[in-house]
Amino acid sequence: MMQSDINGQGGLHVAIIMDGNGRWATRRGMPRSAGHRAGVLAVRRIVEAAPELGVATLALFAFSSDNWQRPRHEVSALMTLLRHYLDAELRRLVESGTRLTVIGRRDRLPDGLDQRIADAEAATADGNRLDLRVALDYSARDAIAGVAARCPAGDAPSREAFGRLLSRQGAGTDIDLLIRSGGEKRLSDFLLWECAYAELCFVDTLWPDFGADDLRAAIVDFRRRERRFGGIGGVATLVAAE
Repeated sequence: MMQSDINGQGGLHVAIIMDGNGRWATRRGMPRSAGHRAGVLAVRRIVEAAPELGVATLALFAFSSDNWQRPRHEVSALMTLLRHYLDAELRRLVESGTRLTVIGRRDRLPDGLDQRIADAEAATADGNRLDLRVALDYSARDAIAGVAARCPAGDAPSREAFGRLLSRQGAGTDIDLLIRSGGEKRLSDFLLWECAYAELCFVDTLWPDFGADDLRAAIVDFRRRERRFGGIGGVATLVAAE
């Protein structure tokens, strides 16, 4: 597969719902936090592999706005893990040309974490090999509602204009392929607008076991699919060519 970069033509936009960390740990008799730590290693593997597989933008669902309902100790462990990720991976992200953007709310994050995120975004701003978007305290419905609330009354924007406004706090552009690990088959309020015509791939592999070969297999399957965007395949292509 052709290597891609952020500014290249034809680079894929892939989103991943990283599910299964807790179940991975439970099956091994370990605390759920151990599964989240193992999941961070999977993130590293996928971030490293993505550009070589033609991925220009990679959006990862790290923490949903609904995840605040989880036990306090688990939420605290997740936030601590995010701090450690930023500290441990920042140099690697810079050297690999990865630009990090965190989407979602920041006002509910633990003290100091929002500044660490801002510092990491600034340090990686020149990355041009992979656009890495991490969704933290994120809800697609909240993001859509927020943009709608800011639109002037009686002056509804076009679909394209609304999408541009939403892109500032979302995936940037439409998603080509959405992958969910862990065997569940739902979107869980992740990038609903951007996934309007995304191809969906649900795999049973739990996230800590997910690797480059799994990503490659999903992309190979994606390449075999016919994307019609409401058209009728070959006829729609012929009309466009004319």
